[in-house]
Amino acid sequence: MASVQQNRQIRYGITEPISLGGPTELDVIKTKALENYLQDAGLYESNEEALRREEVLGRLDEIVKTWIKKISRDKGLSDETVEQANAKIFTFGSYRLKVHGPGADIDTLCVGPRYATRGNGFFGELQRMLSEMPEVTELHPVPDAHVPLMGFKLNGVSIDLLYAKLPLWIIPEDLDLSQDSILQNADEQTVRSLNGCRVTDQILRLVPNIQSFRTTLRCMRFWAKKRGVYSNVSGFLGGINWALLVARICQLYPNALPNMLASRFFRVYTQWRWPNPVLLCSMDEGSLGLQVWDPRRNPKDRLHKMPIITPAYPCMNSSYNVSASTLRIMTGEFQRGKDICAAMEGNEADQWDTLLSHLHSLKRSEKWRGWVESRLRQLTLVIERHTCDMLQCHPHPHGFQDDSRPLQCSLFMGLQRKQGVTAVGGEPFDIRRTIEEFKQTVYGYTLWSPRMEINVSHVMRRSIPSFVFPGGVRPLQSFFYRSSSSTITSCESKGGKKRKLGGDETFTDQLRNSKRVAVSVHVENGEDGSPNSSVESICSAPMKELCTKVEYDPINKDVGESHPVEKIATPQASLSQESEEVETVYLNQAAILKFLQSIH
Repeated sequence: MASVQQNRQIRYGITEPISLGGPTELDVIKTKALENYLQDAGLYESNEEALRREEVLGRLDEIVKTWIKKISRDKGLSDETVEQANAKIFTFGSYRLKVHGPGADIDTLCVGPRYATRGNGFFGELQRMLSEMPEVTELHPVPDAHVPLMGFKLNGVSIDLLYAKLPLWIIPEDLDLSQDSILQNADEQTVRSLNGCRVTDQILRLVPNIQSFRTTLRCMRFWAKKRGVYSNVSGFLGGINWALLVARICQLYPNALPNMLASRFFRVYTQWRWPNPVLLCSMDEGSLGLQVWDPRRNPKDRLHKMPIITPAYPCMNSSYNVSASTLRIMTGEFQRGKDICAAMEGNEADQWDTLLSHLHSLKRSEKWRGWVESRLRQLTLVIERHTCDMLQCHPHPHGFQDDSRPLQCSLFMGLQRKQGVTAVGGEPFDIRRTIEEFKQTVYGYTLWSPRMEINVSHVMRRSIPSFVFPGGVRPLQSFFYRSSSSTITSCESKGGKKRKLGGDETFTDQLRNSKRVAVSVHVENGEDGSPNSSVESICSAPMKELCTKVEYDPINKDVGESHPVEKIATPQASLSQESEEVETVYLNQAAILKFLQSIH
């Protein structure tokens, strides 16, 4: 109760809190149920593992202290300097926040003096020492990364070790990294390496109740992984992003318990008007001249879809990888979470299982596949009608499965000019409108689920996927057609990995090999089944022409309302009548995200 009174007098964050209300008895019961749920889900490490981690960190600290003394001796420094030589280990990330789970990596930072360089010192002598230690395994140095690091296991515990060289001769044991002066005269790699620790410590200073913050963050991290939106690399959010989002909710509801914070998380971020940034504190421009996130001055910052700003100088956008498509997906998941939590508030029964359920879609994927297959005949009829029977279709009756993508199906259709029809002046067949009509029909599916998609493209015969052929071996003569002038079209409905158009190497290779490239449109859908307002297209045209990327407003201000079908502006999309190569068209149906296969 004393902490509630204290939080009524202290303002956390850049705005006044939304509510200062304290917990009810039901909140206490529901929070206890949530903690038990997370415990049963195996999100907490055992006491034995926690002790082993502390021992490993102590051993790592001994190793870097031995390393720095050797470096100082090799540099020919005075005996006094060698005696005082010191390096220090700091932790950051999930371990520092105490939200890590069993077997998680420990993010660590080694801070060394000015004479211990990153090249010859850290990736030289220290790497050599670690490689010779029997307790160190799986040593992987990554010196060329954006933030250089060494990854390894020490006595079975995974460590990611960064390095920061400070302009100091002696590193004190009580070194405080929170002071901005620590960045003075530091190189860019050192600033980025220090940023992890500085941001983590600042988060802990800016939340009103650390224990409530930790429990809520565990819940939201678990939820994000279950729902397939935990992946910075894939354009979603990573650990630090979720920590910042949860911290802001804790500031807005300083006296709430985790069950209420989880509910308010979804309520707030469903209504958040991106790209308004999430800030835990006011941004300090500092006096060291380091660049901070500022869309008023930096044109690149204006392109960020979902700015989540780090609270330590220099303030940066931690979520620059988010795209319009991934933002729409996360907004749909926030809406789903809001609806479930609203039902939980009006019911004493716990529904954590429902909120934290897997993004399973195998059964929905099978129904979606059947729907796409049933519409394939319509594509045949529309193509023939729009080309006045000049372009003939031969659909293959069965789908093909790629073993590496178990929730993906490929359907093939052959296209060729009608016999006796010759190309006049090299004029191509324009099937852009045909494909769009077909896609509109497919997206009329009444049981539309989130992230179902179809993509359309066509490539040269030599780029037909190997899984199409018996035994995965490409024959000398295609088993589809005897005529080498036929055009193969593949309809691929997928519920597995989501491929980002333009970044997929296989598709890029197909583009390089093609004389002409057909339209390939990637469409995401919200939880309510409405199409996204973001469309990426790779257009069919001679390779000398430019492809375009069309984007619409990424914010769905009225989640749940149906959207009109978007118009797609692209260059001429066509099939060349001159080409005698067999080409392929894919229709991809993605019902889940990239790493769904890794979720058990």
